[in-house]
Amino acid sequence: MIHEVDEALRALLRGALPEGTGEVVFEAPTRDWAARRNAPTLNSYLYDIREDVARRERGAYAERGPDGTVLRRRQPPRWFRLSYLLTAWTNRPEDEHRLLSAALGTLLSHELLPPDDLPDALAALRATLPLSVAVPPPESRSIADIWSALGGELKPSLDVVITVPFPVSPVYDVAPPVTEGAVVTVRGKNGEPGDARPRMLRTTRQDGGTRQDGTAGQDDDGAGSR
Repeated sequence: MIHEVDEALRALLRGALPEGTGEVVFEAPTRDWAARRNAPTLNSYLYDIREDVARRERGAYAERGPDGTVLRRRQPPRWFRLSYLLTAWTNRPEDEHRLLSAALGTLLSHELLPPDDLPDALAALRATLPLSVAVPPPESRSIADIWSALGGELKPSLDVVITVPFPVSPVYDVAPPVTEGAVVTVRGKNGEPGDARPRMLRTTRQDGGTRQDGTAGQDDDGAGSR
């Protein structure tokens, strides 16, 4: 799922690049990488993945077919925050600031990843994917520490966070709906039939659920009547 988010973010950031030039990449912005670049570049480096525990749900939910029949049950998806370090790379600091400003303007106009630009795998989730930019990171995470780990010098950057659901396995198949009835006879405590009559138990579907009816009565052939 992460690479689909990468592609959606790439499509969004392309609008911030000068027309006909530049590229969007997802490589670690190390010194070696910086020495090899030769075109205006927006680098969106994925540096952190954490679960958004506030969105965690318990239990299972039903997946239904077009007619409302329950087909299977599955665990709710788990939501994760994908954090990207967005930097601009050109030959001059002024051009980098201009490119970073264009990226900021592009991202600020979207609170969600644009639904029309989502890859098929993300669109199939039928979920809105929140996007935030330049929000202060938690105290437990420092941007300066990230640059130190990369072995590079501190550089202007934007913290971009996209929250995305990940499907959880396993999926539980359900039994098919009951379509036949059965005739039963209820006896007394001593096993004597007494005046008990056969009853027809049948299952009907109503509003996508199941209901069991017990019908008293007896036809000439001993079956229950309604």
